[in-house]
Amino acid sequence: MNTLIIKSSKTTVGFSYAAKLALSIFLVSAMAGSAFAADKKIPKLSNGKPDFSGIWQTTSAADYDLEPHSNRKDAPPGLGIVDGGLLPYLPKALEQKKKNFDARLTADPALKGYTLGVPRGIYYPEPFQIFQRNQDLTLVHQFGHSVRTIYTNGTEHPDDPNDWWLGDSRAHWEGDTLVVDVKHFNDKTWLDRAGNFHSDALHVIEKWTYLDANTIEYKATIEDPNVFSKPWDISVVLHRHREKNFQLIEDYRFTLDYDQYYPPKQTTK
Repeated sequence: MNTLIIKSSKTTVGFSYAAKLALSIFLVSAMAGSAFAADKKIPKLSNGKPDFSGIWQTTSAADYDLEPHSNRKDAPPGLGIVDGGLLPYLPKALEQKKKNFDARLTADPALKGYTLGVPRGIYYPEPFQIFQRNQDLTLVHQFGHSVRTIYTNGTEHPDDPNDWWLGDSRAHWEGDTLVVDVKHFNDKTWLDRAGNFHSDALHVIEKWTYLDANTIEYKATIEDPNVFSKPWDISVVLHRHREKNFQLIEDYRFTLDYDQYYPPKQTTK
């Protein structure tokens, strides 16, 4: 057996490489465990539930296309964020998706400044801010300044609902994970810039979980029997903005066409 000899002025000690390796592994594991424990110290409300308050944004390129795609003039290449790769379109819906893709440079509702919807507003490349109380979370999106409320007070979806741009969100806690049931949508939003779409039968189940104090894992299961043959899943990571003085800036795209009229010009007599 090979032996490492350490000599000093007082004594000579021999360690086998196996012993040295075991000691190294122990020290590394102890350090990793301490770091992991520190990371798990997540912000919490007075009721002990995780507090997601803050300004968040993904670095994912999911909004260009949820599915894997090569580069094109209007998008960089990407692996997509769909579990399994491709979306399970019904045949007729797939034809509509192809039409949307061909017209994407003018037909994308986001280009008109419309509300992005759910889940697109989460992985769109602009920040959003969460304000959280025991009974609800309020999400304010920079794009279009859309406001969404997620109720955590045990209330149910309305019996006679409208069809909303952001749906109706009712949530409960499973440990430290916030599980949100979202439905009652209209069909006026897209899921990305590539023309992936949904109908008013869209149903989304979101799961929000802290990975550490400044990172959230966002997962969603999407189902729509009018468009897809089965439910499918996505996952993105959200990062907390910690820059000094960082804040949302109102991004009202749909008002730009009216800028020429405001402020009103004074007429001369």
